[in-house]
This record gives sequence, C-alpha cells and structure tokens, in this order.
Amino acid sequence: MVFIEDVLISEDVFTETFFCHLEKCKGACCWEGDYGAPLLEDEKIILDKINNHIFSYIPEKSVHFLSENPGYVYEKKQKIWATYCHEDGACVYVHFDSKSGIAHCGIETAHRDNKINFIKPLSCHLYPIRVSKNEVLGFEAWNYDRWDICGAACMLGAEKKTPVFQFLKSAIIRAKGEDFYVQMEEAYQHFRIEKKEDQD
Repeated sequence: MVFIEDVLISEDVFTETFFCHLEKCKGACCWEGDYGAPLLEDEKIILDKINNHIFSYIPEKSVHFLSENPGYVYEKKQKIWATYCHEDGACVYVHFDSKSGIAHCGIETAHRDNKINFIKPLSCHLYPIRVSKNEVLGFEAWNYDRWDICGAACMLGAEKKTPVFQFLKSAIIRAKGEDFYVQMEEAYQHFRIEKKEDQD
C-alpha cells in the first residue's frame, strides 16, 4: 500500500495495466452490476440541475423517468447514493450507439457537446479505481476493482504498457490535483526500481 496525502492506495493501481477497450466490452459497465454509479453529495445537486440538458442524449424511457424522478437512489445495502438503473440494469443516463452497439454516458456526451460543464460522476471517471472512505480515521482507500467484463481492457493496457493510474490521469487530477498525480508517478518509479532490483 502507498500513502499519499490522505489516500491509502493499493499497489495494484501502480502494477496492474488497464486501457478501456470499448470495441470489445461495448461499455458493459454502464449496464451491468448490482447498482449504479456511486455519487458524491454535491453530484446529486448537479444531476438535478443538468437533467433537462441531456434529454436529447438518452432513450425515451430515461427521459420519462427523469421527468418525474431524480436520477439517483439510495442503495441501502451499500449505504450509498448511486445513479438509478432500469430493470434491465442499464444506468438511466446511458445511451447506445445504433451502429456499434457501444454504450455511452449521456452526461459525458452532453459535456463533449458543450451543453453542460459536468463531465460525469467522479466514480465513473475514476473506474477501475474504487474509492472508500474511513470517516472516523479521516482517510480514503483507493483499490483496483477487478471485473471480468474488463478483461479486454487489461489486455490492451498490457499491450500499451499503461498502468491503471496513468490511464486515469485526468480523473485523478480532477479528484486530487496535479501535485497528487506527480506523487503517484514518483511512487510508480519506486515500484519500477524495486521490480528491476528483484529481477537482477
């Protein structure tokens, strides 16, 4: 484990490889799983404000739902707020490309079109890092979440020689700032030196 500022980071974040391969997985993380994207408290407020701006990017059933309900629910088992998912498992904010069948986030698509200034929930942006907080001790834990649907991403990451944290550079900077990411790069170089010494 690596401690940077107030975050305890699993070594897997530095030693495992990852690079999303949407052509292979089709964005399955947007419709598979037990619950939607975990949300920060302020993200619920943001979603309430931007819903009307993304209706043109999501299916009619999602538009209908969001017209009468917030886009999030409280998951009692996990004790978190998360984006709402339809009965088929798809996030209420997901839309599918009619040609490729790839799932895309309606929030992110609207952001790319400069309709909103919120890119997407931080938990989505940071995936496959999962964040858990210890409120009593005052620190976060960042762990690499292994999921079989991301097998192709792991293989592509290996081909590109891209560690998990480097793939998530923009998300990490968004979450903790550039200095935090620089410290992660320094930790990564330490792991590389240790690995080389073990091989010699």
